[in-house]
Amino acid sequence: MRFMVIVKATKDSESGVMPSTTLLADMGKFNEELVNAGVMLAGEGLQPSSKGVRIQFSGNKRTVVDGPFVETKELIAGYWLWQCKSKEEAIEWAKRCPNPMSGESDIEIRQVFEADDFGTEFTPELREQEERLQTQLKKKY
Repeated sequence: MRFMVIVKATKDSESGVMPSTTLLADMGKFNEELVNAGVMLAGEGLQPSSKGVRIQFSGNKRTVVDGPFVETKELIAGYWLWQCKSKEEAIEWAKRCPNPMSGESDIEIRQVFEADDFGTEFTPELREQEERLQTQLKKKY
């Protein structure tokens, strides 16, 4: 099972406060443990929302809204993509994570949809397309 592990933003991360050398080293060590265990598939920190945009959809209309965005607790400061045997395993790994922020912080864990989760709506043609795209991505990266 794959899980998106989301590091929630804080006022500090949104204002561009950079992590300390100690925290960067601790996170590097934790990431190395994840990679060595075959858990980590990807992971990155994100720039503050002031450097981002949102695309709002209303039918066929698209509107671009520049950041920053007000609700800091709803924003993402970083993420990992993990391969784990269960949600419980992902939770155990997350509990070992260094605190990603200097004060209070939250990490959210969400399971990634797999092809079988979509049921009959995911037709054989759509499955073939998805498999082809995944093969292309693996060759590219």
